Order: sequence, then structure tokens, then C-alpha cells
Amino acid sequence: MQSLLSTLKVRGFQLKNRIVMPPMATELATEEGHVTDELIEHYVNRCKYLGLLIIEHSYVSIEGKISPRQLGIYNDKLIDGLKQLVNEVHKYMKPVVIQINHGGGKASSKITGIKPIAPSPIMVPGGVEEPKEMTLEDIERVLEAFEKAAKRAIEAGFDGVEIHGAHGFLLNQFTSPITNKRLDAYGRTMEGRFRFPLEVVEKIRKVIGNKLLLYRLGADDMMPGGLTIKESRIFAAKLESLGVDIIDVSGGLCGSRPAHLTGQGYFIPLAEKIREVVEIPVIGVGGIKDPEFADKVIREGRVDLVAIGREMLRDPKWAEKAVNKLKGK
Repeated sequence: MQSLLSTLKVRGFQLKNRIVMPPMATELATEEGHVTDELIEHYVNRCKYLGLLIIEHSYVSIEGKISPRQLGIYNDKLIDGLKQLVNEVHKYMKPVVIQINHGGGKASSKITGIKPIAPSPIMVPGGVEEPKEMTLEDIERVLEAFEKAAKRAIEAGFDGVEIHGAHGFLLNQFTSPITNKRLDAYGRTMEGRFRFPLEVVEKIRKVIGNKLLLYRLGADDMMPGGLTIKESRIFAAKLESLGVDIIDVSGGLCGSRPAHLTGQGYFIPLAEKIREVVEIPVIGVGGIKDPEFADKVIREGRVDLVAIGREMLRDPKWAEKAVNKLKGK
């Protein structure tokens, strides 16, 4: 029987346990998105007992930047700092991957100096201004931005990349019927809404070689007329067919902390539904605090990996304490 402390082999990488530190924005980068000593310290303090570390969302282009001191991966000048971060973490553990993201309609011209872009000119839940509809040229340009960001990640030494397709950011805006009202090949039908995110996956799978590819899936918008788990199960199977190694299941337009969901593991039921239709590992998340709970959902076969977010921010030694507790030390 598998447990939280079981190893897991994925695409040639050996995870020493099933504990994941998920991507969480720290605002510890510079205003240009460069790695700082504080950012490195943040991850080194937390990484030593993890099975998998996912570095916080880094913006692939200026127009997709979400916050003033968000980590960046939009320019080659950022590679040296990212390399330093990877090298320090690699002294203690592997694999470490970086999440890459574009804010789309959740971005703000007050931060970027550019009017935000999105699939359709519709105010995104959590957004601050109405975006302009992306042209086909915009779509091609953003696709290239994701591709170049993934190349930078590999050049910096990361063991893989996670594509952010959740929490109402750009790729989630494409998959959701609420924010995608396009009438061209990138909208209109379920297949149309899935097209651009799948093109991003396909492109990145080609450029990262034999490194890990994760996708953070906003599996349910939890809003009337939004993306449903039924559609996301179809999408997940497509992700697997294109070479995604791990699916990281979270919320859609509802974000990472829907007000109506309480208790530990509130996104685990979504992850279970995704796990039923794929053979690749699935990460479960959602307000998990207790090592015993995390261990239980692995033992019950509900998910393959468990992400511990806010508790890991609160207590840098959460993973160490969890491992020792479950070992009976």
C-alpha cells in the first residue's frame, strides 16, 4: 500500500515521498522579476524533506504580470538568478520545477502599463479592468512566450515546468465558457475552448525534452455556466495524451480558496474525479494541515501526491515534522 512516505518514479525522476510544496506567490522577487536572496532562503528553508517542489508562478511576458514583485521568466536576463535558485535547492532535493503563467484578463495596466488581454473582452472574476480580446497574432505571440519561458526554465536547470491553467488566469480563461465567448477556432465549442491550452502543452512538451511536465488544472469553475468537472475529465485525458506527467488539480475561476468549501482537502474530490480517467499521477490540495490526513488520502488511493500550501508557509519545518511523525520518531 502506498503512503505519504512512499517513493514515486515519474519520467525517470525519483520522488523520495509524496509531499509537494505547491506554487505560492511570495512577492520576494525584485520589481523586474529577478530572484533575490530572500526568495532563495524561502525555498531552501522548506525544501529538504519534500518529494516535489513547485516554485511559484513566474510570468512569461510583461502583459501577463499579476503583482509588483512577482517572479519573472520573461527575459533571458533572469536565467542567472533562476539558476542560482535551482542550484541552492538541488543541494537538498530533486525534483524542483517552476510554474509558468500568464495573467490574461486578471492582469492590470496599473502594474504592467499595458491593457490586459484575454480570450474575450469580458471582466474576469478577480480582475480589475475589462481586457481586450486577443487577436490570432496575440495568441501566437503568447504561445511563443510560453515556449521561450519553458526553454529558460530548462536552461536554468529546473527538472521540469508546471503550466498554470487554474485560478482564473489566462489558460483557464480559455477553457471556461464564462470568459471565452470567441466564435473562431479558439472558442465556440468545448474543443475550441481547449485548443489554446493544449497548443501550449504540446509546444512545451517538445522543447523541454525528457524533463517533467505538470499542468495545474482548474477543474471546476464552481460558477453557473462555467467549466465543469465533466468537461475537465475530457481535458485531462487530452493532457495525458500530449505527454503531461502529473496533473495538479485545483479550482478554476473560483480560485484556490472558494468560500463555500471548508475542511481539509476540499479539492480532493475533484482530484479523484480526474484520477479516474488518467494513468498519470494526480496531486490533491486544499487547506490540508495534518500529516495523518495527507497520509490517509494517499493510502485510500484517492490521490497520488498531496500539496501542502499555507501550512508550509506558516511552518517551514512542516514536511520534516510530518515525515518524523509518520515514521513514529
